Amino acid sequence: MTTDRKFPSTRLRRLRLNSSIQNLVAETQLMKTDLIQPIFIKEGLKGIEQIESLPGINRYGSDAVLNEVEDLANLNIGAIAIFPVIDPAKKDNHGSEATNDNNFLVNEIKKIKAEFPEVLLISDVALDPYTTHGHDGIMDESGYVDNDKTLKILRDQSLILAEAGADIIAPSDMMDGRVGVIRDALEKNGFINTIILSYAAKYNSQFYGPFRDAVGSSANLGKSSKSSYQMAFTNSDEALHEVALDIKEGADIVMVKPGMPYLDIIYRIKKEFKIPTFAYQVSGEYSMIKNAIEKGWIDRGVMLESLTSLKRAGSDAILTYAAKEISKELL
Repeated sequence: MTTDRKFPSTRLRRLRLNSSIQNLVAETQLMKTDLIQPIFIKEGLKGIEQIESLPGINRYGSDAVLNEVEDLANLNIGAIAIFPVIDPAKKDNHGSEATNDNNFLVNEIKKIKAEFPEVLLISDVALDPYTTHGHDGIMDESGYVDNDKTLKILRDQSLILAEAGADIIAPSDMMDGRVGVIRDALEKNGFINTIILSYAAKYNSQFYGPFRDAVGSSANLGKSSKSSYQMAFTNSDEALHEVALDIKEGADIVMVKPGMPYLDIIYRIKKEFKIPTFAYQVSGEYSMIKNAIEKGWIDRGVMLESLTSLKRAGSDAILTYAAKEISKELL
């Protein structure tokens, strides 16, 4: 077939002709090695407990978690992020259980690392799973989270997690100066190779609801806000300031949380600092997509599309509840 219309020598549709050529020229490739699976481990639980607000995601008892880690390792997912669900009786206003060197999380880390030493284990550092008020730090009499008093607890919490065998310490509390305090403590105590993954740009987002339900902090937090320490979603320059400070204090990796609503932040941070940059596809993002897929409102390919957008924006790795499921579609 011929046409009298004259085209330029370049036809971009040539490189979209079929999946083979599309894959060959793809600018962004999402792989299994880019994914980190969060795991909830519940104290006192036997077996598995479904999380209603996170479709397909469970809380695992101590007797069941090793099987889940083995499944992930067999899928070539090489990193997991552990979040504890603490016995409510052990919570108090100061999160004291977080610094108990024989607490539930410490023992679970030891057990997992003994069985799967090759799996990178990321341990969250914050007080919200341990406090009766659901905040990430110690509150004063006025209800304000005291930054400097909280730093001492986060330092001690980080040390016992490193001693237990955590490969990566991930402070998610958004207290000022916490990366420097943790790095100094790790160095002084011989943990020179323990990596700090800083939740450097963590926004005060409404996308966290299912996670708070999963770890049992939503009821404690109630209608209280974390706006005095987490970032306002109106700001982007501030995110660069936060990242610059954390790098200076000794962070090895920085993270943006949530993920897809903040693609611009991921892009700016990666372009500016060229440091390993992670994104967290948070519980609200994941649950919205999963529920819409299950109801038939959108195609299941949306999950892969959303994760690829995070990689395209500049993320080197992605924490996602879909890691186990989506890994079966990836190289």
